[in-house]
Amino acid sequence: MLHFEDFVVGESVRTHSIAVSQDDLVAFASRYDAQDFHVDPEAASTSFVGRLIGSGWHSCALLMRLIAEDFLLDSTGMGAPGIDEVKWLRPLLPGQAVSARRTVLETKASRSRPEMGLVRFKLELLGQDDEAILLQTNWIMFGRKGGGARPQPRGDWLAHGPRYQRPLPESPLEAPAGPAEPTRFFEELEIGRRHELGSFVFTSEEIVAFARSFDPQPFHLDEAAARTSLFGSLAASGWHTAAVWMATMVSHRKRQLAATIGRPARLGPSPGFKNLRWSKPVLAGDRITYFSEIADKRPSASRPDWGLFFHRNTGVNQNGEEVFSFDGCVFVERKPG
Repeated sequence: MLHFEDFVVGESVRTHSIAVSQDDLVAFASRYDAQDFHVDPEAASTSFVGRLIGSGWHSCALLMRLIAEDFLLDSTGMGAPGIDEVKWLRPLLPGQAVSARRTVLETKASRSRPEMGLVRFKLELLGQDDEAILLQTNWIMFGRKGGGARPQPRGDWLAHGPRYQRPLPESPLEAPAGPAEPTRFFEELEIGRRHELGSFVFTSEEIVAFARSFDPQPFHLDEAAARTSLFGSLAASGWHTAAVWMATMVSHRKRQLAATIGRPARLGPSPGFKNLRWSKPVLAGDRITYFSEIADKRPSASRPDWGLFFHRNTGVNQNGEEVFSFDGCVFVERKPG
């Protein structure tokens, strides 16, 4: 069992690997990121990326699964407050075998809670050629030796593979009221413009289904175990909260496409994000409403027909409390001519 004191700065450990099929990529994207280049091989061939690739949020979820199996479930892990940065370096491709590598960057004892400490990791999702697909840095909280923290119990959920073992209960997304505006090219984007993307109710069934596939920690899987955790009740995985943000963004995009007259402005992939924070737990029954605000934009130096826009994204629960936020960016097509 790993405690806070067992993590040594500079230590690097590689995990086992798991195979990811095209069906796996399409299953995740169909629920959370149904853009053409994630769900339709033929349409993907004429897209920005030129072939079917996995969702970046899927790669984050796979990394979570690998580190959970590798060490979190044999530790006094107490969750993560957020993610400092994620860089999507290479596409997640069908048929790949992926593994993870964790490197300890920094450790510090908690001043406010002497029974715990925090460890800052560099986490990498690696392809079978050992090239990094994803680079992530974040802190994870662990109980200290003698502090009374108990290990996270392993359960039979580990018999489930990294892909969905049964169809997810599909609670519907709730679209915002009012008409959608059309798509906008890079030059037409207005800095400071804020969009309501949609809302979603996190049922216990969806929370458990996602956790079984990607984040099998007891406080996401079992109500009794969750009551003794920091959350106090069954809580959604932070990556589940993020994946649903993406689902509402795709739904928002589809409404924009329906409102567009003429050729729509195309979107490309995202190179990554920063400052992801899970500021409050998302508990079973919570209704989260997601928003996105355009923060900045700049032309692309490498792709002259495209630009990058930067957006601040948030999720707010039914009590008006912010539970989720991050700073993202994405490629958008420039106006022809």
